[in-house]
Amino acid sequence: MNLPNMLTSLRIFIVPLLVVVLLTRFSEDYVGLPQHIAGVTLFLIAATTDALDGWLARRRKQVSKLGILLDPIADKLLISAAFISLVENRLAPAWAVVIIIGREFAVSGLRAVAATEGWAIPASKAGKFKMFSQVVTISLLITSSVQGAPPVQTRAFPIIAFWSVPEMDTALDHLFGAGSMNWLDWRVLMYGLGRGLLWLVVISSCWSMYGYFRHFYQKAREKITI
Repeated sequence: MNLPNMLTSLRIFIVPLLVVVLLTRFSEDYVGLPQHIAGVTLFLIAATTDALDGWLARRRKQVSKLGILLDPIADKLLISAAFISLVENRLAPAWAVVIIIGREFAVSGLRAVAATEGWAIPASKAGKFKMFSQVVTISLLITSSVQGAPPVQTRAFPIIAFWSVPEMDTALDHLFGAGSMNWLDWRVLMYGLGRGLLWLVVISSCWSMYGYFRHFYQKAREKITI
């Protein structure tokens, strides 16, 4: 097994560890690290392998059928496990995660159908931006958690007037000079930013899916015309 495939396999191996860390409640730090730090560290290590394996495979000319098969599976396992864990911890709304994961399955199915016709559907810029925004959003939401739970009490958060959430209002007051910032304030701000970016993830997921389906439709139309 070459190095790129080893990195992909490492990403798959990290997934169950990430779920255990995110969903297990600890009264104290986990292996010497706060739960949110251990969780975001594991997630970022896995996300880094996603960037490295493809780059190394191309640079070393080690692109293999095994890597082509495992890489998208590893990506979907990592993102799905992270988002489902966030839903369980009330850090992300279920409806948004259903859209995000549903999009992944829809695009995978589309690529499978395209492969039977001998068509390749390359990754688009929108798809790459979607992946990047997912990594940033998940990292923010994991880091913002307090013992695996949201740092705010308002279950309907975020609302349009996000500053009306008491914890957010206090954090913004401290940020702009009416007091000193503490770690909880930073967590509240990261949570608000993460929940805001989640909308961007949903939109970019839908937009990139539209691009892939449009590409497939054009290929199918060309075949019918010929």
